[in-house]
Amino acid sequence: MSVTRTIAVVSLALTAVTGVAQAQDKELVVYSSRQEHLIKPVFEFYTAKTGTKINYITDGEAPLMARLRAEGVNTPADLFITVDAGNLWQAEEMGLLRPVKSEVISANIPSQYRSSNDQWTGLSLRARTIVYSTERVDPATLSTYEALADDSWKGRLCLRTSKKVYNQSLTATMLETLGQERTTEVISGWVANLEVPVFANDTALIEAIDAGQCDVGIVNTYYFGRLEQDRPNLKAKLFWPNQEDRGVHVNISGAGVTKHAKHPEAAIAFLEWLTTEEAQRIFADVNQEFPANASLAPSEEVAAWGEFKADTINVEVAGRRQPEAIMLMDRLGWN
Repeated sequence: MSVTRTIAVVSLALTAVTGVAQAQDKELVVYSSRQEHLIKPVFEFYTAKTGTKINYITDGEAPLMARLRAEGVNTPADLFITVDAGNLWQAEEMGLLRPVKSEVISANIPSQYRSSNDQWTGLSLRARTIVYSTERVDPATLSTYEALADDSWKGRLCLRTSKKVYNQSLTATMLETLGQERTTEVISGWVANLEVPVFANDTALIEAIDAGQCDVGIVNTYYFGRLEQDRPNLKAKLFWPNQEDRGVHVNISGAGVTKHAKHPEAAIAFLEWLTTEEAQRIFADVNQEFPANASLAPSEEVAAWGEFKADTINVEVAGRRQPEAIMLMDRLGWN
């Protein structure tokens, strides 16, 4: 299902449910680091369906977490939505969220995409995988993340900055799986193989491969999907690494109910609904992500990238080992 079609479906659904929605006297306040155009369709659908009005503030995850901590018991926020398990884990560690025991969430979202303390849950998935030039790379020469450290990729690799949480989470999970020594070898090899300075974002990295500046890199799948939509003749393609062992690194966008939520019952009801197929279809399709609900297939565009085995490690490792990952990346010169 294309993004355009998804929006159309949402619009039709809004029309269908508006006439039967029962007004409620509840309002919810959501703090979200996800951009407005990615969350507004979901909020509008839920309001039309239930009558619950949703007010929201969007900002970066760090300013929002700082705001939640500063506001304390006086915060108006009922839910916190953000990207990357590392950020959700940090919010939990800061005491900003509350445990939510929910059979609905447990049934809908696999355990590796949820807090082991029930303080947050994944809502959509994104794979951080290999992207390669269709002109200069034979996919048969690709295998694992670790193999990109081999000498055969010297002067051919592009990476995004280590300052972005997505690479920090990837490194953190590598530390958990491969150990300190092997991860150090891999990161050192990656840095040695760089063809150009690191990029500020994944889109620029893919464009560099398309333009011939480098041959291979590591990106989040939805960045590739966006660019592929704009450039049907894009000379790059995704590759799923580590299919013979741990699988592709997968991260999440997710949400939790705030510790001092003024409407906890309504917030839990909304969070539970966000894990259902009805909401997941909207939430994932708008940004070309994978649904976190395992019973729901991805959109046609996302499915066209092919099936893959995903790493089953609990994504909260991305937060727990993030400080260690950041220090290692900095020490090895991954800027």
